[in-house]
Amino acid sequence: MLKKVRITLGVICFTAITLMFLDFTGTLRLWFGWLAKIQFLPAVLAANFIVIAALLVLTILFGRVYCSVICPLGVFQDGIFILSMKKKGKKQTYSKEKKWLRYGVLALFIAAFIAGLGSLVAILAPYSAWGRICQSIFAPAVQWVNNLLADAAVRKGGYGFVTKEIWLKSLPALVVAAATLIAVIVLAWRNGRTWCNTICPVGTTLSFLVRFSMFRPLIDTEKCVGCHSCERKCKASCIDSDNRKIDYSRCVGCFDCIDNCKVGALKYRFAWGGKSSGNQPSKAVEATDKGRRAFLAGSVVALTGTALHAQTDDKKRDGGFAEVLPKISPDRSVPLTPFGSEGVKQFYSRCTACQLCVSVCPNDVLRPSGDLKRLMQVEMSYDKGYCRPECTKCSEVCPSGAIVRITPEQKTTWKIGTASVDFDTCLASVGTASCGSCSRHCPVGAITMVRKDPSNESSPMIPSVIEEKCIGCGACENLCPVRPVSAITVNGCIVHHNENN
Repeated sequence: MLKKVRITLGVICFTAITLMFLDFTGTLRLWFGWLAKIQFLPAVLAANFIVIAALLVLTILFGRVYCSVICPLGVFQDGIFILSMKKKGKKQTYSKEKKWLRYGVLALFIAAFIAGLGSLVAILAPYSAWGRICQSIFAPAVQWVNNLLADAAVRKGGYGFVTKEIWLKSLPALVVAAATLIAVIVLAWRNGRTWCNTICPVGTTLSFLVRFSMFRPLIDTEKCVGCHSCERKCKASCIDSDNRKIDYSRCVGCFDCIDNCKVGALKYRFAWGGKSSGNQPSKAVEATDKGRRAFLAGSVVALTGTALHAQTDDKKRDGGFAEVLPKISPDRSVPLTPFGSEGVKQFYSRCTACQLCVSVCPNDVLRPSGDLKRLMQVEMSYDKGYCRPECTKCSEVCPSGAIVRITPEQKTTWKIGTASVDFDTCLASVGTASCGSCSRHCPVGAITMVRKDPSNESSPMIPSVIEEKCIGCGACENLCPVRPVSAITVNGCIVHHNENN
C-alpha cells in the first residue's frame, strides 16, 4: 500500500510539473503553479520559510520522500530504473557511498552559490534541470505536433489550434539540457539513483536529516534470512543484506525493499527508541555516517532551456517576394531583466534558470542568456517580440522570488530600461523615409517626433526619447523597420525604478 501511494503521488506531481512546462498557452500554470513553489531551491531563494519548514519536517518524519514524490527529476529516474529492471537478469547490489564525490559536489555548489556563479550551480539543480530539459528538448516536439494538427485542422476548415513558432533560443542551454538528460538516463539505467545520491546537492542536504527520521524501513534481524531480495531491488544501492544494514542517507523512501521482502523482515515503522512492535530493529538505524557534523542549508539553481529550431521555412517575405532579414539582438550596455525584478543583481541572485517564465512568455521575449556570467539564466530580447504592458505572466509563475508578482497597472510604472536612437541608421534621420514607427507604437508615449533641425521647417522629423517616461518595454526596438539591428535600442537599468522605490 505504501509503495502504491508513493507511486501515485509521484506520477501526479511529475505529470503536472511536466505539463506545466510544456503548455505554451500558460493555462496549466493556474492549476499547477504551486508545485513549482514547493520545490526546495525556489523555496530557499524566495525565503518561503513555511515551505522550507514543511519540507524539513516532512524529511524528519518520513525520510527523503521529497526525492521520491515531489522532485520531478527523481521520479523520472525511477521510471528509467523500472525499465532497466525489466531487462532479464539485472540485479542491484549494495555499494558504499562515494563520500569524496558526494560532499565535494556539495562543497562546490555552496562555494559557487556564495560566489554568485549561478550558471555552475544551476547545472546541478534537480527541479531546474528538469525544467530546462522540458523546455529545450520536449517542448519543441510538443509544439511541432501542435503545428501539424493546426495545419491538418486548417485543411479541414477548422481553427482549433494556434500555430507556435519553433526556434532555437539558446544553443548552450540546449547542449547542457541534452548532456544532463543523457547523463541522468545512463546513470539511472545502470545504477538507479546515482544522480540523486552522488551529484544532487539537494539530496545530499536532505540526507543530513534522514538519520533523525521518525519513520524508516527497519530490518528485523531475527526474521531476515539474508536472501538479498531487498538489496537486488534497491534503486539507491543502500541496503547491505550481509550485514543487515541500510544507509539511510541514500534511502529515498521508495518502499520497494518492503514490497519485495518475502519473509516480512522489512517494515516501515517508528524508529525512535530501541524496539518497535516487539521486534529487534536492525543496527541499520545507526548506519548513517557518523562523520557528518551539521546540516548544511544548500540550494540549487537551474538552467533555463530553449526550443529547437524546427521551422521548414521561417523566412519572412515582403509582399510575398523580397526576403525580410531577421532581426538581431543588439549588444546592450546593461542586460534587460523582466518587469517585477528589482534590478540586474537582485534578479540573477535569485533566478534558478528553471525556464518556467520562458515557457509561458507569449511574445518570445524571455530566453536563456548566452553570456558566460549568466549562462542559461533568463534575459530579455526584443528581436521576436516586445513586452506587452498587459502581460504579467512571468511574474505570476516565478517560484523563487526573482520576479515579484505585479499587476498590469504597476507594470506601466515599472522602469526596466531606456531606449536610445542611433541616428546614423534611423530611416527618418538619414532621410531615407518618413518613418515614426517607434513613436506611433510606444504604449506610454515616451517617444515624440521632432524636427532634426528646429530652425528649418522642411527638416525631417526624427524620434526623440523622453527618458523619464520610457519604461523599456521594447515596442520601439521590435517594431523598428531597420534590419538586422534596430535603429533604436533599449538598454537595461541596473536598478529598476517603480512606484514603490
